[in-house]
Amino acid sequence: MRLSFKSLLVFLLVAAVSSSVAVVISSYLISKNQNNSQSSPQEVFQQSAVLASLPAAAGSLDFTEAAERTVHAVVHIKSSSTARSSSQRGEFMDPFEFFFGPRGGNQRPQQQQPRIGSGSGVIISTDGYIITNNHVIDRADELEVTLNDNRKFKARVVGTDSQTDIALVKIDGTDFPTIPFGDSEKLKVGEWVLAVGNPFNLTSTVTAGIVSAKSRAISFGRNDMSRIQSFIQTDAAVNPGNSGGALVNTRGELVGINTAIFSETGNFAGYSFAVPVSIAGKVVADLKQFGSVQRAVLGVVIQDVQNVEEDKRKELKVLEGAYVADFAERSTAKAAGIQEGDVIIEVNGTKVRSANSLQEQISKYRPGDKVNVKVDRKGATRTFNIELHNAQGNTSLIKAEDTTEVLGAAYKELTDKQKQELNVTFGLEVTGVTDGKLKEAGITKGFIITEVNSKRISKKEDLDQIVDDILKGRSEDQGLFIKGFYPNGRTRYYAIDLADK
Repeated sequence: MRLSFKSLLVFLLVAAVSSSVAVVISSYLISKNQNNSQSSPQEVFQQSAVLASLPAAAGSLDFTEAAERTVHAVVHIKSSSTARSSSQRGEFMDPFEFFFGPRGGNQRPQQQQPRIGSGSGVIISTDGYIITNNHVIDRADELEVTLNDNRKFKARVVGTDSQTDIALVKIDGTDFPTIPFGDSEKLKVGEWVLAVGNPFNLTSTVTAGIVSAKSRAISFGRNDMSRIQSFIQTDAAVNPGNSGGALVNTRGELVGINTAIFSETGNFAGYSFAVPVSIAGKVVADLKQFGSVQRAVLGVVIQDVQNVEEDKRKELKVLEGAYVADFAERSTAKAAGIQEGDVIIEVNGTKVRSANSLQEQISKYRPGDKVNVKVDRKGATRTFNIELHNAQGNTSLIKAEDTTEVLGAAYKELTDKQKQELNVTFGLEVTGVTDGKLKEAGITKGFIITEVNSKRISKKEDLDQIVDDILKGRSEDQGLFIKGFYPNGRTRYYAIDLADK
């Protein structure tokens, strides 16, 4: 269709007027926006859209203050150790060689080269207490701590806990910079965090990321069952050397201790894991006060709801929580009224979403503490007030020198019936093992100890006396040579070194 000259003239006139009006309105809105601090909802949306399209650093986020508050309290730790013999690694060896040295006359021992490792640590008190990972300082003969201002100190180990991979070390001095504790339980998925440490011996390194998940479990191989499995997962870059360093929030508060990375190469590959300060803080408080961790238990065998057998899962009315599959031999939870098939959903008002999160909650308490535990029982909720016990079934707090903690086991005297069935007149039964010397040596539940260092053992006090004499220097022995058998009749011998206790 062809336009007449008159129609074309009208079209051009309308277009010109429209353009002029648009320019005037645009200038008016810009001027109004500059002179009026209150924006319309549409303008706010437009401004937000522009900001959202910019990199995070260009928005309102600023990590400089948090980094400045924390970087001076994160230290570099260098550990030095010599190669260990097979006995020190907990492997079986000739007991004569263990106690009297290698046989062969005047053979000159081979020169052992020191092993050097490094990691990070966080100063948590002005008088020099430092929290780090157990694997950073494990079996070290010497520890050297370097501060951010390049001052160097010799450090000593106050205590360690392999179950949480947390250790406490001490340097001498005053007025050290510190990082205040935050609340790791208030962290939210998606919240920004900073990892501060010394990767690859590069001191004072800060990386940023977000919290990717909470109460995360990761595999440590065959020792998984004895470890606390409730990590903060982040995507902040963490590499070798970051272990033991700080995970902090944007306020510069300590919320975790960087511990592990998920990687097939050994270097950062997208995810890192930190022990929550809710766990780490309690562990170091115990180590400082008692020399060992006061670990409380409910006495339940638990699993995630989604892992429950299908026929049992059909009866459940909740999708999250810790499913009670069984009970320990002396279970305070069972005594309080919790039943197999219950799903624990809260501890002291804090939600329990998985077996790992229940483990995290209970790890905050000591034997003798009481907690309110809420369960879902086929759709009905019930609350129980439960007194927590230790692994030995009582509320006693254990000092580091107690053999129960040193050897990591619980015992029971043989009954007359057992002695008759086993055809013995003495012996001490190992009823359970946790992290400690017996487990390292390979001793498991059910083992009957008959002799230690050629002395007959009939009760726990017999073993306590032998260990106590060694630890306090009243005996020339440096370790334990244990003889015993398993109920199937198999006799075994174990050599345990107490010198590096």
